[in-house]
Amino acid sequence: MQKRKIIIGISGASGTIYGVRLLEVLREYADIETHLVISDIAKEIILHENGIEPERVLAMADVVHPIKNLGAAISSGSFLTEGMIVAPCSIKSLSGIANSYNDNLLVRAADVCLKERRKLIIVLRETPLHLGHLELMTRVTRYGATLLPPMPSFYHKPETIDDIINQTVGKVLDNFGIGHSLFNRWSG
Repeated sequence: MQKRKIIIGISGASGTIYGVRLLEVLREYADIETHLVISDIAKEIILHENGIEPERVLAMADVVHPIKNLGAAISSGSFLTEGMIVAPCSIKSLSGIANSYNDNLLVRAADVCLKERRKLIIVLRETPLHLGHLELMTRVTRYGATLLPPMPSFYHKPETIDDIINQTVGKVLDNFGIGHSLFNRWSG
């Protein structure tokens, strides 16, 4: 069976738990192969915010690509993937994506998804936002990306932080057509 390939990018913004949780969840799907690219600062944030050794996170991915390896498979449109999720996405990474400034593999892989018309989900982690941020968000949306900031909903009655994280991760999976039971859906 051919596995569906999904790229996970974890950039240096608060909220690395979103990328970590995505990797945890996607490990449960035998038909999905994850390709991880993670910034050096994201590794530090993972340790600081989550108390998890970065090596544990790297081990959750099927394939790990060094952020400086612009020759990696995921830097080419000929390498077929379902798309990419950047969770969390820093404003710096958003700016690189919006401007096609491919100075690292995370931005290059996102740029490839845009040029090949593949899914690109951006879990932007920044607040408050100024006009420059909004213009970058508008630009990547016009290029075909989906912005999915982690904005919790409360109709599913979250009781823990994990419930709130799972709701955002579930929304990301919904965008890839991946079935899950991470949160209770609105039923009216």
